[in-house]
Amino acid sequence: MQKANFIDGAWVDGDTTLANLNPADPQDVIGHYACASEAQMRQALEAARAAAPAWERSTTQARSDILFRAANEILARKEELGALVSREAGKTQAEGQGEVVRAGQIFQFFAGEAVRYGGENLPSVRPDIGVQISRHPVGVVSMITPWNFPIAIPAWKIAPALAFGNTLVLKPSEHTPGAAWELFNILERAGLPPGVANLVNGEGAAAGRALLDGVDAVSFTGSVATGRKIAAVASERMIRVQLEMGGKNPLVVLDDADLDVAVECALNGAFYSAGQRCTASSRLIVADGIHDRFVEALAGRMRKLVVGDPRDPATQIGPVINAPQLEKILGYIELGRSEGATVVEGGKRADAPTAGHFLRPTLFTGSSNAMRINREEIFGPVAAVIRVSGYDEALQVANDTPFGLSSGICTTSHKHANHFRLNVRSGLTMVNLPTAGLDYHVPFGGVKASSFGPREQGRYAVDFYTSTKTAYIGY
Repeated sequence: MQKANFIDGAWVDGDTTLANLNPADPQDVIGHYACASEAQMRQALEAARAAAPAWERSTTQARSDILFRAANEILARKEELGALVSREAGKTQAEGQGEVVRAGQIFQFFAGEAVRYGGENLPSVRPDIGVQISRHPVGVVSMITPWNFPIAIPAWKIAPALAFGNTLVLKPSEHTPGAAWELFNILERAGLPPGVANLVNGEGAAAGRALLDGVDAVSFTGSVATGRKIAAVASERMIRVQLEMGGKNPLVVLDDADLDVAVECALNGAFYSAGQRCTASSRLIVADGIHDRFVEALAGRMRKLVVGDPRDPATQIGPVINAPQLEKILGYIELGRSEGATVVEGGKRADAPTAGHFLRPTLFTGSSNAMRINREEIFGPVAAVIRVSGYDEALQVANDTPFGLSSGICTTSHKHANHFRLNVRSGLTMVNLPTAGLDYHVPFGGVKASSFGPREQGRYAVDFYTSTKTAYIGY
């Protein structure tokens, strides 16, 4: 039995289906999900357009109540939904539940923002005139989300869109449709009116292109190549666009760093979630004086990591998402060797009790920032050490990348920590913390090829999901 798309308040079957497979055990079929035809995608967009006027006129309290009810169910079902996230995305049990909790917290936060956001009253610079600045929903928003955070990323797009009075159509990744399907069931039970939020599944770029016609805005998280194509179409059609794309994130380790802290930051940032985080620490930029000790300690910790089926509570690193991604990562490992870097740990498939897509976390040394393994996003449990003379060279290397999402520094020097925070070219930066690991109430996004458009999350989300109107009133 196929799990249907959600269009105009009804569950609608498709002509074809996609199988949702467990990456830890591809014989485990989680479910079959309906693929929306192009006509059904147009139907979803038309439903969102028809529902927009009434939803915009709805009270902020009504929107807040729906978001709170959704948040409460998400959090009440954290173990069940967390198990689903682990099963379809290959995350450990702790990671799966943690992501579900974050999704619930995002809905809670925007339930509050629904009644808090607003405009301003200002005096004019001219006599007997007042100025009122108000915020209004953008309209119909298309959302395209990736597989690595199958419930959190849909949540941080859907919740603010609804809070600020927009309607939407979501296309989740074809690799992880289960969590989004459950989320829309929750929204339906929370009382969301028909047509306000619509779910359509589809495979590949063709499905995404169908959602760019007749919308007022598009929010996309995925690859740089796809993001650039979306930006080109959005520019031509003069629609608002928000893109969150790749990262090649540096973690700088200075000579004065606490070695244990630096190793744990690198281990967590580079390898947890099988390195499938856009904020992962893929470039470890390490000063001469601590380099050898750092590499030895990190490699030792890597050897102890338990790679295996996320259904086993002892597992620390699960599989990568599918066979093509595993082959891509293995190709990059061979490329790194051919470029002259040395694999000091990992670099091969991991032994596991199931025929999943498992890879040992991999560490390169002897790499340079010019190598492709340090220029291109690998999106797997692979990190390369770049040796530098000291802080000045470390900062230069950190900034020498086409990306600019996250960054980090491990040091006990307040001077270097503060200088790095102010001068590294990234949207996020961490001091003595992993480059991955974020709060839900603050802005998220990067610079350069990592992001384009207004920030996601926190109060800053209002800038994408609303437009401002300035009114002058004579007394």
